[in-house]
Amino acid sequence: MSQTTESTTTKRGRRKEARPGELLEAALDLFVEKGYAATKVDEVAARAGVSKGTLFLYFPSKEELFKAVVRENISGRFAEWEAELTTFKGTCGEMIEYAFNAWWERIGSTKASGLGKLMMSEVNNFPEIALFYRNEVVLPAQGLIRKMLQLGMDSGEFRRLDLDYAIYLFEAPLMQLDLMLSSRSMCIVNSDKFDPVKYLQMHAENLLLGLRPRAA
Repeated sequence: MSQTTESTTTKRGRRKEARPGELLEAALDLFVEKGYAATKVDEVAARAGVSKGTLFLYFPSKEELFKAVVRENISGRFAEWEAELTTFKGTCGEMIEYAFNAWWERIGSTKASGLGKLMMSEVNNFPEIALFYRNEVVLPAQGLIRKMLQLGMDSGEFRRLDLDYAIYLFEAPLMQLDLMLSSRSMCIVNSDKFDPVKYLQMHAENLLLGLRPRAA
């Protein structure tokens, strides 16, 4: 085999291996831009530079494609995040602050942040997809939050809490930030100067003040 032929074959092989990743990236872009209902598999394939038939080799339906996008960008990383919190060195308060920052770096500041807003807007139209997202993202996320708060209560660093409600003290500012940034000019005064990291830092500080044990 000539060097030119070998090089071409190698490039084709790499291109084939890269296709699932390129399809997931294109699908994420379109789902966030247009929503689940309005996104067509033809558009995803075209943006990824492959045929619709090639897309269906990897993902047999739009629903399976969406699930793969969620797993690639969010739910497939929960085991890693669970291990990270389990081995965290520091106080529970520092763990809470770290979790806020990690969420912003890994989800909030990325295109994946649009998946949550998408689900909130289309949950009633696609109950099966909504159930999938609840089981793959919402419940595991709440499980991690619950674990952090429980560790703080067990160590005496946090006051006793009803965790069924306390988890939303952590979740609420993240969801609010997603919505604010999606309508930045309407929701945020001086939006060009708005710093999401500072916003999350203030919420973390407020949360930790509220979690402290109360004086007798």
